[in-house]
Amino acid sequence: MSEKTRYSDEELQEFKEIILKKLEKAQQDYELLKSSIMNTDGNDISDTSPTFKVLEEGASTLSKEEAGQLAQRQMKFIQHLQNALIRIENKTYGICRETGKLIPKERLRAVPHATLGIDQKLGKK
Repeated sequence: MSEKTRYSDEELQEFKEIILKKLEKAQQDYELLKSSIMNTDGNDISDTSPTFKVLEEGASTLSKEEAGQLAQRQMKFIQHLQNALIRIENKTYGICRETGKLIPKERLRAVPHATLGIDQKLGKK
């Protein structure tokens, strides 16, 4: 029997469901980060003492910067998941972009947007 070159439609559907769940959660997390950056929850420091206000604003700026970086990473993750959905539709999902061989199911279940087998990811040949 020849080596399998792509996942079956049933297997692709399983991965699609995993990705859609992760995508929904990732988008919720992104919205939370975005709202914390924009401070839409109304928790400001307008009524505190001037000294405390300066200290609090410094901490607030740092956390907004961190939240901004996390939001960027989250958006990148969302884009990777969306690209994986496109590969499922094209029936090219789960194929290592370096070797052309199938990425093991265990890896795809753990990292559903993976485009490299674990050896290629780690730089092994």
